[in-house]
Amino acid sequence: MNVTTNQPLQVISPDRSAVGQPPPGQRPVTERFAYDNTIVRNFAVASIIWGIIGMLVGVLVASQLFAPAANLGNQYTTFGRIRPLHTNAVIFAFVGNAIFMGVYYSLQRLCKARMFSDLLSKIHFWGWQLIILSAVATLPLGLTTSKEYAELEWPIDIAITLIWVVFGINMFGTIVKRRERHLYVAIWFYIATFVTVAVLHIVNSMEMPVSFLKSYSMYAGVQDALVQWWYGHNAVAFFLTTPYLGMMYYFLPKMANRPVYSYRLSILHFWALIFLYIWAGPHHLLYSSLPDWAQSLGVVFSIMLIAPSWGGMINGLLTLRGAWDKVREDAILKFMVVGLTAYGMATFEGPLLSLKNVNGIAHFTDWIVAHVHVGALGWNGFLTFAMLYWLIPRMYHTPLHSKKLLNVHFWLGTLGILFYAVPMYISGFTQGMMWKEFTPESTLRYGNFLETTLQLLPMHRMRAIGGSLYLVGAILMGYNLFKTMAVGTLTANEPAEAPALPVAYKPEGSDTFWHRWLERKPFPLLVASLVVILIGGLVEMVPTFMVKSNVPTIAAVQPYTALEVEGRDLYIREGCVGCHSQMIRPFRSETERYGEYSKAGEFVYDHPFLWGSKRTGPDLHREGGKYPNSWHYHHMRDPASMSPGSIMPPYPWLLEQKLDVSHTEAKLKALKQVGVPYEDVTIRYAQDDLQKQAGDISSQLAKDGIKVQPDREIVALIAYLQRLGTDIKKMETAVK
Repeated sequence: MNVTTNQPLQVISPDRSAVGQPPPGQRPVTERFAYDNTIVRNFAVASIIWGIIGMLVGVLVASQLFAPAANLGNQYTTFGRIRPLHTNAVIFAFVGNAIFMGVYYSLQRLCKARMFSDLLSKIHFWGWQLIILSAVATLPLGLTTSKEYAELEWPIDIAITLIWVVFGINMFGTIVKRRERHLYVAIWFYIATFVTVAVLHIVNSMEMPVSFLKSYSMYAGVQDALVQWWYGHNAVAFFLTTPYLGMMYYFLPKMANRPVYSYRLSILHFWALIFLYIWAGPHHLLYSSLPDWAQSLGVVFSIMLIAPSWGGMINGLLTLRGAWDKVREDAILKFMVVGLTAYGMATFEGPLLSLKNVNGIAHFTDWIVAHVHVGALGWNGFLTFAMLYWLIPRMYHTPLHSKKLLNVHFWLGTLGILFYAVPMYISGFTQGMMWKEFTPESTLRYGNFLETTLQLLPMHRMRAIGGSLYLVGAILMGYNLFKTMAVGTLTANEPAEAPALPVAYKPEGSDTFWHRWLERKPFPLLVASLVVILIGGLVEMVPTFMVKSNVPTIAAVQPYTALEVEGRDLYIREGCVGCHSQMIRPFRSETERYGEYSKAGEFVYDHPFLWGSKRTGPDLHREGGKYPNSWHYHHMRDPASMSPGSIMPPYPWLLEQKLDVSHTEAKLKALKQVGVPYEDVTIRYAQDDLQKQAGDISSQLAKDGIKVQPDREIVALIAYLQRLGTDIKKMETAVK
């Protein structure tokens, strides 16, 4: 790829007066400068490469749900370990790099200024790529916090914070030195994204380190679940939505050569969206052990979210008035239109899924998978593709290599979404109904969970085909764009000029409108956005943490033993929470299948919580004592031997690998620091207690004809599984 360099030119007024302060009667001095296209190109290339990798891992993950052997018999490529790798790759690598590409390109032109610091731009780019590489290195090794979309361990969380600050300094430095008085609507969304993601990341990532790559969440059980889904829902809102809305407001008018349909609608859209979104996290926890009042708040604000979400979609689609002839001919605009339509569908479906009667059927099913991917593949994916196709030929001053490949990509991507989403909707409806169906004799019609799983295999195969089509389209895009770059020449420093921003300014006429004033003040806009997004989080979290009645304790619930702590960490390492929930909802269908519904007090020592968000396998919260130790041993060795037809892969390494107990005391100390009431003597003799319990399990297995050393990982995992739900059983026995 060829690069030309044009150095920014400095212009000084003839009488040496300050730029922007011309002598009376003279016009403002025009300044020459250059936009930095190199950083935009770098983020674009990174987005393409990581997007293809992330989608490839996604196809591998999807294939394992009907062909377990697709894990290649390797512990580092099992579903539980690489599913978070897929989500991190597509969210933070593919979409994240695309966000920075779009922001760096549009911000410079909206502010009529080069980025504040070329050095900070480079630090931001390479720092972000190193963070992604650290995820690639740690997640397959099982080094994870298990918190959805926030699985990376504490040193990486610190690195993310530092790089995010670098991005913020660079962005606000550019805004401060701008040559355009008015902050366009796209910049409002960029500012809200920066401040909200910072708050979400810091609050959710509060952890107690045990070692260099191991930590425990500062929060426990119900409180951890609330914080996680306050983060998880708003990571979708403020990482996957608000920056893309900002870029939509910039790129769509540029592509269509039309002004934004409504300025006033953009104001209502922005403020209503960022205020309402932050409240909606609890709708991920309906019918759980979260207090009812918090669940109800999440439902109310989720329903209200339809208005601002559709306001943004309508503002975008109506911007195309008079340009629909271009849409018929221009595949780039087709990507934008389908992306906006997918956004509208996803933001209608989200409030629908937050209704309790709908959520009672849909939660834990593939319906949620379909909902998420309509937004991810349609909204984020298609807008990213459109921006890449529009930006790269312009920066390289050459036509796109092949418009035919562009059109092929559009149709492959569209068909990929349909082949992905439609089977998952069918699968989700099927799951929800089969789980709840009773016979005339009042027994579960499908009492064996595996019956449901086997029924869904054809839909999962179709899902993998859809994902493959989408991946092939992305590969074609990469080829098309890299060929375009090879022919063209990048203008690394694109020449531009604009009058300096006057220091003295008096608003006149309509410019006295209150929002016009705010649009000229980036830091008041930042503070206002911060206040608006803090309200919902504080109202939901402070009472849950401060009022003890929200999480009533249960006397029978005791901390995990040292061996159970180690077993729980193995459960987390293997990503079991990706397929199995530990939350029995108060439905007759669930209590008949699993046992007594889950209570808030049962989770007070769970750092982190493990309620799960998807049931590919049955719930495990009452697993303790349900089967003998030998059943669990054989189930991990060969799942099909205990559950014929099971799609769970075998875990032979658990039977062979020696349990690492070098940090056991440190783990108990860390847990004590976050509130688990371990006695000092318990910590001091942790190794002795662990070996005794492990020896008991090993002896029990020997009686069943299974020879396994007490220091194997399988023993610790069995100890944890046999503990699940037994505190309540002990309490019931005591009452009897």
